[in-house]
Parts: sequence; C-alpha cells; structure tokens
Amino acid sequence: MQAEDFRVELTGYAYRMLGSGSEAEDAVQETLLRAWKNAGRYDEERGSLRTWLYRIATNVCLDMLRSAQRRARPVDLGPAVEAGAPLGVPLPESTWVRPIADARVLPGADDPAEQAVRRESVRLAFVAALQKLSPRQRAVLILRDVLGWQAAEVAALLETSEASVTSALQRARASVRRDAPVAPLEPDAEALLDRYCRAFARYDVTAMIALLHEDATMSMPPFTWWLRGREAIADVLRHGGGSCEGARMVPVAMNGTTAFWQERPTGPGGAFEPFALMLFETAGGLITEIVTFLDERPMSSGPLPRIPSENEEDSS
Repeated sequence: MQAEDFRVELTGYAYRMLGSGSEAEDAVQETLLRAWKNAGRYDEERGSLRTWLYRIATNVCLDMLRSAQRRARPVDLGPAVEAGAPLGVPLPESTWVRPIADARVLPGADDPAEQAVRRESVRLAFVAALQKLSPRQRAVLILRDVLGWQAAEVAALLETSEASVTSALQRARASVRRDAPVAPLEPDAEALLDRYCRAFARYDVTAMIALLHEDATMSMPPFTWWLRGREAIADVLRHGGGSCEGARMVPVAMNGTTAFWQERPTGPGGAFEPFALMLFETAGGLITEIVTFLDERPMSSGPLPRIPSENEEDSS
C-alpha cells in the first residue's frame, strides 16, 4: 500500500484538527510530500506506514495551529440577535468552521459501528467543539476515540507518556461533552429534512416552522448574526422579501449528514445556480439547528496533485 492510499482518512483527521477542508487538504498534501522526500528514513520494522503518516500529519497540523485563530460557528461568538437585526459585516473565511464533502474525509469501513463513529465525528458541531481544545488534546481525542488507537500508540506518536495521554483524553472528553452535546443521527432525519425541503420549495413558512424545535437556532456564516427560537426564525422567514421563493434544494453528503444546496433560478430557461449550502441538526423528530453558508460554493477544482512514487522519481 502506498502513502497516497491514505489520503482520504488523513484528510478526515486533518479536517477534525483544523476545522477547514481547504486547510486539511493542504496539510495532507504537505504530509505526503514530506513522506515522499523522507521515504529513505522510513523503517518498516519500527511501525506501519499508516502510523508514520499520522505522525507526520500530526506535526504538520500542530505547526499550522501555532499561529492560527480558533475557528468557530456564529453561535460560539456571541449572543443571539433579535429578529430584524442587520446581518452586519462578513468575517473572513478563516473565522469559521467550514463544511466538507463526505467523500473527502470518510473512507469506507467494513464495520458499520466504526463508520457511524467517523460520521458523527465530522458533524459541524462536533468539529467546532474540537476547536476549543488545545491542539494536543484535539489530537489525543481524535486518535483515541474516533480512530481507535491505543494509549501506548498515541503516546509514541506524540512522544509523551501514556499517563499524559490518559489525562489529556479525560479533559478533552469532558470539554466536548459540555460544548457539543450532538445527538446521534436519527433514523427518520432524512424524512424530516425532506419534508422541510418540500415546504421550502413551496416557501410554505407555516409548514417549515412546524418542523422546528422551539429552541432551534439559525445562523448564516460569514456573518456573526444568529437567531434562537422558533418564533424568531418564523419572523425572519415571513419577512424575507421573497428572496428564497422559486429556489430548490439539492441534497449532498456533507459532514456525515445530508446537507442541501439551495439553488436559485438565474433567469428564463430553467437554469439554476447554487446560492448557499444548508446544514441541519435534528433531535426528537424536529430540526434543532440550521446553518446556511452563504459564502460556500461547490468545489470546481479537479483531483489534488498526486505525489510521485519513489520508483517514478528514480526513473525521471
């Protein structure tokens, strides 16, 4: 197995560490490049290729996090506003935990339970909670609880003691339980979201509001603006000036769940173009959170550049 074969799972690891798909892919590209340049130093008897790549990826992510500000969601940056409040000034991309397509971060797994854990661990709220941990606590929690590494393996990777790893894991778990009480994915969530999207397509505000939890939140990155409560959201939807009328919702697999591109008509002829990406959280058969990324656009770039193998380098 070559280093390139680990790209998706390494991207998932880096995404959880960094909270940004573009930064995660940059980190993995740097990881694979370092691995290729240092292939002569890799000693298979000292550990697996996977472990070696994770060690490099961890160091790359820790380096990137030294000077970076913590990424967050609007709900983490201040109190809810009143319905009718202006959106304010958009903040730069580096402010926000960003969404990412499942195909970029979720490798296939034979064990359904393992795949479920990985899907839960790329949910937007969970990734945002990870950003509140120190970088090393973040790495410990991801390696131990998401990827299933043993304490001794994590201690060796981070060049620390097992006791230190255990202590960091306990603190990280407590923090995440407090900051990200993300409910498990519900079996009927897709049917619930389908009903919401059908109501959205008709712009039936009454039907949409009926599907919201009374304490639901709505936010719209890149703005810090966010609302809490079914009635506040209803007020905004009812007085939206018809800007969403005629839009359609196109499902896409993002952050371990079904998200939706809101596409708006561009004029006569039936053409549509993506306007925003909407992610949802549900609990108890109701929608508890709507995050609308107004600055998100479908990826238009092609495949990432492949790192050449050692044999290809020798023949060049």
